[in-house]
Amino acid sequence: MRHIQQIIFALTATATLAFSGCQQVVKPAPTTPTQVPTDGSTQKPSNQFNLEGKIGVKTPKQSGSAFYTWSQNQQDFNIQLNGILGIGKTIIEGKSGEVTLNSSKTGLISAESPEELLEKATGWVAPITHIVDWVQGYPATENAQVAHDSAQRITQIVEDGWTVDFSYNNQATLPNKLILKQQLESGQENRITMVIQNR
Repeated sequence: MRHIQQIIFALTATATLAFSGCQQVVKPAPTTPTQVPTDGSTQKPSNQFNLEGKIGVKTPKQSGSAFYTWSQNQQDFNIQLNGILGIGKTIIEGKSGEVTLNSSKTGLISAESPEELLEKATGWVAPITHIVDWVQGYPATENAQVAHDSAQRITQIVEDGWTVDFSYNNQATLPNKLILKQQLESGQENRITMVIQNR
């Protein structure tokens, strides 16, 4: 099980608990990727950090938001969300081989993989597996299409069917806001907005 998949699941599952049914996702057309720099100017991010902020999810059928705290220690994580879609407090934890979600509305749900748990909890199959790298301002794969600003900070990543736009506070090197967009066959989109207030 990939650690990156656990984290994006954790942030998204609770936000989509009230959503029902599957939505058809537009498969992106093949493109020529912009290669990730290999000259040492960009290093792979650490998987040990603490974040606090607000996350919002908007689909064609529903929207909601929550405040989150996210503690990441290599493969283990703990995410607490408060106030999303009237569900109240939700705790999502991940360790090697197990992901659990616990809230007063759903009770305890567990699975071996984040994708399995997301589908159990929401019916939503979402190929968003790279948020650990994205919140640190880095693409997750070598095939990502990447745009930079004049300070060489990443401003946009197109990867695995998602477009991620990054915003920064002044001269900060790490993003304080990410907007993740997934185009649907209906011409509409799924959108996740993540504001990072404290690192």
